[in-house]
Amino acid sequence: MDMKEILDATGLLCPLPVLKARKRLQSLAVGDRLEMRADDPAAVIDVPHFCAESGHQLVETREEASGVQVYLIEKR
Repeated sequence: MDMKEILDATGLLCPLPVLKARKRLQSLAVGDRLEMRADDPAAVIDVPHFCAESGHQLVETREEASGVQVYLIEKR
């Protein structure tokens, strides 16, 4: 069964959310998922770009009522 890690990157500014996601994804197996929470306005651009460049799949993006964006990234 694939596992899901959670990364809370709220309060961090570009490029820290993506750098932390990259580091966390390195320790995961292919098919595992990382749920990252971020409130940096640049993350809406940075995270999809990071996934496209690194080959990971951005499975879901949503915004919570609190304004925090949640990204579900599957390691490829």
